[in-house]
Amino acid sequence: MELNLKDASACRYDAVSLGEVMLRLDPGDNRIRNARQFTAWEGGGEYNVIRGLRRCFGMRTAVVTALADNDIGWLIEDFILQGGVDTRWIHWEEFDGIGRTSRNGLNFTERGFGVRGARGISDRAYTAISNLKPGDIDWEKLFGEYGVRWFHTGGICAALSATTAEVVIEALEVAKKYGTITSYDLNYRPSLWNAIGGQEKCQAVNKRIAPLIDVMIGNEEDFTACLGFEIEGADEHLKELDTDSYKKMLQLASETYPNFKAIGNSLRTVHTASDNDWSGLIYCDGVIHKAKQYDHLEIFDRVGGGDSFASGIIYGLMTTGDPEIAVNYGAAHGALAMTTPGDTTTARKSEVEALMGGGSARVQR
Repeated sequence: MELNLKDASACRYDAVSLGEVMLRLDPGDNRIRNARQFTAWEGGGEYNVIRGLRRCFGMRTAVVTALADNDIGWLIEDFILQGGVDTRWIHWEEFDGIGRTSRNGLNFTERGFGVRGARGISDRAYTAISNLKPGDIDWEKLFGEYGVRWFHTGGICAALSATTAEVVIEALEVAKKYGTITSYDLNYRPSLWNAIGGQEKCQAVNKRIAPLIDVMIGNEEDFTACLGFEIEGADEHLKELDTDSYKKMLQLASETYPNFKAIGNSLRTVHTASDNDWSGLIYCDGVIHKAKQYDHLEIFDRVGGGDSFASGIIYGLMTTGDPEIAVNYGAAHGALAMTTPGDTTTARKSEVEALMGGGSARVQR
């Protein structure tokens, strides 16, 4: 496949994302409702991808987001800085003292175990990024002056408010103007769309965004909910997935949006919260490239696994252009990310490549 990436020497950034970054509060082994202390992390669907590209794969990255200008916002910024991601494109909003008009998002997340699924409770209404509107970010400067090889955003950011959907479209249009490759993770969240028009609004927005995307990412539920593509005859279990039906859905998506150079899908079967089958695929040029399957993967914290899948396939496509290699980067990186706490990866590229090559979990001395 041919992506026509811009030359690295002509760009300050290899990759940039647009999306909300929240403060994640993790009760550890306890339930949210019983916890007396929490571990703080940062996280957000689009941001997790760009942080993985920086921290695991060593790429030059930046995040475009908005934060309320107070101590919580500065704490989130400090976490982003620790991840090595450039923060100069953060849009700081004035804080009025109690958050009537602008605040920072909180995400309480318990990991789940066995028959008890992971649970996330977001407190993100009226956050700074939901106030973003077209014209607030100097996209011409970012894409035209600084230069970006790859731009990533997603359906979570688009669903935060009526104006953030327009900001996503504005950013993508300028990115395309300057020859930047674009990716988008559909990441369907009913709780976000319900307040602004539900699934009908979700499809209307995403059908405007889809023609601006080079690499579309999601799972079969995302493609149905966000773009209206149905898949028939697919068993929940990966081993029994009706490949022909899945391929027909992917082919229809590709025909409807011929601008899609590749489609990436994560594949997960949940036996219990701590026992998943895990894999992924990339569809391009009429061919499904399926990653190595990780049967009965033991899950420590599943949040962010799909985002690490996305960063792995982006890295693989950027550096090799080979969808077979890229999807295995994605699946291995996602698998490793789910063995550690927090939204973001702690894996190194060498660990990802060792797992891709059949590495074991034996102790390393």
